[in-house]
Amino acid sequence: MSSPIRTEIQNADLDTLLRRVESILFLVRQPIASRRLAVMAELEDGTQARTLVQELNRRYDQQGRAYQIKQVADGFQMRTRPQFARWIRQLDSIPTPTRLTGPALETLTVVAYRQPIIKADIEAIRGVNCGEMLRQLLEKGLIRIAGRSDQLGYPFLYATTKLFLTTFGLKNLASLPRSQRLAGPGLPTSSFSSPQPINPNNSDPNPNPFTEETNSPLPDKTESNIMGDR
Repeated sequence: MSSPIRTEIQNADLDTLLRRVESILFLVRQPIASRRLAVMAELEDGTQARTLVQELNRRYDQQGRAYQIKQVADGFQMRTRPQFARWIRQLDSIPTPTRLTGPALETLTVVAYRQPIIKADIEAIRGVNCGEMLRQLLEKGLIRIAGRSDQLGYPFLYATTKLFLTTFGLKNLASLPRSQRLAGPGLPTSSFSSPQPINPNNSDPNPNPFTEETNSPLPDKTESNIMGDR
């Protein structure tokens, strides 16, 4: 005999299921995985949750809504569309964005594409000392210490965080621009454990992204969460 919840799900019409999913996504503060979304909305499984998200996005596009559901950090999050960021940032509830300096952005780019990576290798690529930049990125939560290398002295290994993905609106590391060409031995495939927005210019075709801020391949973070950038 099926459970009352299962029977309810089977008998629920599409609009009811869509409203459940939409209400959850409207209020969650962090990206939510499809399986978790399915549990909270009492759906059959993560596949049904993903299908409902696609239908919501189709309706938002059709109706010209100011928001959309994006796949970020291996989860789903409702965000306003990039073209409305200018007006949203005027709200008092939006925290003052944190800026990244050119050197910090360059250091973050190296870590993003070559992780896990030790400090010496970052400095070999950038050609300058990166200790202070790494400290700043650690404090901002954009990178983390991912362990120790087996090299002499067992130096720390650095990798990006889930916050890095959400900050730049990336689904996962494979979503990094030009990831196949710029990655070192290969980007990790698993999920991560555990700012005015960052505005690198992605139009420069220079294949070396580590020499100038304008060559950083990281995407521009111009969107906002529906409840405000955080």
